[in-house]
Amino acid sequence: METKQILETIQMVEEEHLDIRTITMGISLLDTVAGDPKATAQNIYNKITTYAKNLVSVAEQIEREFGIPITNKRISVTPIALIAGHATPDEMLYYAHAMDDAAKAVGVDFIGGYSALVQKGFANGDLALIQSMPRALTETDLVMSSVNIGSTKAGINLDAIKLMGETVMAIAEKSDTANAKLVIFANAVEDNPFMAGAFHGVSEPDVVINVGVSGPGVVKRAIEKVKGESIQVVAETVKQTAFKITRVGQMVGALAAQRLGVEFGIVDLSLAPTPARGDSVAEVLEEIGLEQVGAHGTTAALMLLNDAVKKGGVMASQRVGGLSGAFIPVSEDAGMIDAAKAGVLSLAKLEAMTSVCSVGLDMIAIPGNTPATTISAMIADEAAIGVQNNKTTAVRILPTLGKDVGDMVDYGGLLGTAPVMPVVEKSSADFINRGGHIPAPIHSFKN
Repeated sequence: METKQILETIQMVEEEHLDIRTITMGISLLDTVAGDPKATAQNIYNKITTYAKNLVSVAEQIEREFGIPITNKRISVTPIALIAGHATPDEMLYYAHAMDDAAKAVGVDFIGGYSALVQKGFANGDLALIQSMPRALTETDLVMSSVNIGSTKAGINLDAIKLMGETVMAIAEKSDTANAKLVIFANAVEDNPFMAGAFHGVSEPDVVINVGVSGPGVVKRAIEKVKGESIQVVAETVKQTAFKITRVGQMVGALAAQRLGVEFGIVDLSLAPTPARGDSVAEVLEEIGLEQVGAHGTTAALMLLNDAVKKGGVMASQRVGGLSGAFIPVSEDAGMIDAAKAGVLSLAKLEAMTSVCSVGLDMIAIPGNTPATTISAMIADEAAIGVQNNKTTAVRILPTLGKDVGDMVDYGGLLGTAPVMPVVEKSSADFINRGGHIPAPIHSFKN
């Protein structure tokens, strides 16, 4: 790197909250299947601890050498439902605990992949895994879970959506925070390094390193320098800044993979906020020209931001993947929290924003007495946006028992705090209870 580039990187780290948000090791578990669930669980533990034993130490060494914070060290594994066979819901817990124990043994922050892919229907392992989720996500500490209920190619599994609404409520009855460990997707990607939705796809290498970069603060500071300029200048500024951020992620990911003796996968360009001031996607949108996120124009500003980030990132790395764009989790973004508390940011506006961002309705607290069918309907709406527009969308909704609209809920750490947001009270039950499968859109037929 040239001297000027080195100084720019140092400034981004020290003054603008640049970090590598995660180094995630993806591990295939397809070769761990044994004759019974206990033996398979032991094989899962053995493979994870063998390949990831040096993940944390290598990441920490890179942090020290280059002065670039790596906030999280994580693991993702093959969707567990794919290796479950004839396991019962109780036996699925062997796999959840094996994942949790292995993650703790190697010292990572989270492990993802307690997952099922049910966009076209259920196998035994899918149903067993979903039925085990309330216990699995409350009995373990580091296990993250996801379910893919729709895709542009397959359509939307309304039976799965109904079941997931019921599952979210069952989890909420056991814990106020465990639903933060569950993401419900449409068009889930196989190389996502971000939690809670990371899993290791079946088309991925046996073991791979994927990197998620972040930098809302860097982008905000860059836009501050072009105040009053045209929107084209803003887009170009974001693009150039994303290039610099991605270059750092590419270097760290490739180096980590080399030292661990595994393949390097992708750099995920997503702008992932934290509750810290100055590290907020909402503040970036406000710097573009909104008085507060949620105002009219928010969706347009977010589209510009998302597109410019991707354009800059793909020029800096040949291995761009994951979700790549801007995340808008309410509880994890200081500006989003402010806007939700002020009533400027509504669920309806958030849904509109998800049509142009990387994910969906994320880390949103709702009243604990919300019907399961209403939660299912939220999932269905997000799936429709993703399936129709051929993009990833997701839902991470947090019903909180005993809390009413306006109450604050503290989830701790990077999960932040969130006001309980109002939900439309008109029923969607008859729609959800129809069940069945929403067909794939006409533009999905490309063969």
